[in-house]
Amino acid sequence: MIDLSIILPFHNEATGLRQLFQRLYPVLSSLGLSYEILCIDDGSTDRTFDLLQHERQFDNRIRVVRMARNFGKEAALTCGLHLARGRAAITMDSDLQHPPEVIPELIGKWREGVEMVYAIRNNRDTDGQLRRFFSRAFYAVFRSIADIRIPEGAGDFCLLDRKVIDAVNTLPERNRFMKGLVTWVGFKHDTVPFNVAQRMEGSTHWNFFRLLRFAFDGISGFSTLPLRIWTWSGAAVSFMALAYGGYLTLRTLMFGVDVPGYASVMVGILLLGGLQLLSLGIIGEYLARVFTEVKARPIYFIADRVGFED
Repeated sequence: MIDLSIILPFHNEATGLRQLFQRLYPVLSSLGLSYEILCIDDGSTDRTFDLLQHERQFDNRIRVVRMARNFGKEAALTCGLHLARGRAAITMDSDLQHPPEVIPELIGKWREGVEMVYAIRNNRDTDGQLRRFFSRAFYAVFRSIADIRIPEGAGDFCLLDRKVIDAVNTLPERNRFMKGLVTWVGFKHDTVPFNVAQRMEGSTHWNFFRLLRFAFDGISGFSTLPLRIWTWSGAAVSFMALAYGGYLTLRTLMFGVDVPGYASVMVGILLLGGLQLLSLGIIGEYLARVFTEVKARPIYFIADRVGFED
């Protein structure tokens, strides 16, 4: 077993690939550890896979995997953890927003006996105002309703001890929210702050709607509160309807029959109809996840491997 596995997911990162390795090699050489670099090409449509193969000319400790199609970043990270041979593994983005120069600090915590080290972003200068707002809102909601506590600012830049890797690899679910799964397994953890850098090349593949879906995947994977809310809402609406019905009955007995207002009836119907559709939508989201898990399809398929001969 080697000391350290670096897990890098790639998706159309050909333009910045050389810069990444130019900064990564000196950092890894300074650690005094044996290492491997696992490069997971998640269905890139540019020259990423060819350039990764070419990079092995500079360091044959690079091992390259090309997935059969774009399965998503969570699947790529899962693939990397399945293949990692190190006593510890570091997962990080390949766009240089996760600076390789932070790796020695993560290793330092690990050498002190910490089994899981989160790299916590100090700043969100690379994000727009709207994205910052929704990010803070997500962490606030997640902390309030989820069964686990993810440190705010934690992402996929982290170090995992072999015990944590083996634990995460036993988790079978297909809808994977990796930073939630890593936190869920437990173990001793600590944090290291870092400043997020600007992307060296290209642009992000995460638009607002993908991030929103990802956030709901995280919440639905670790909390059933969105389902329970509609039980409580139904009970509250039923109680108010019974109370209002009783009030109307008493008023009719005391003052006679009057004609109810059309506007109030329409508002009530539309409000209840909207609540019913919203509740059905949330139930449908959970049901879709159950459907995915029951089918038990593999999380990913590998098309090519380079550097796995040993």
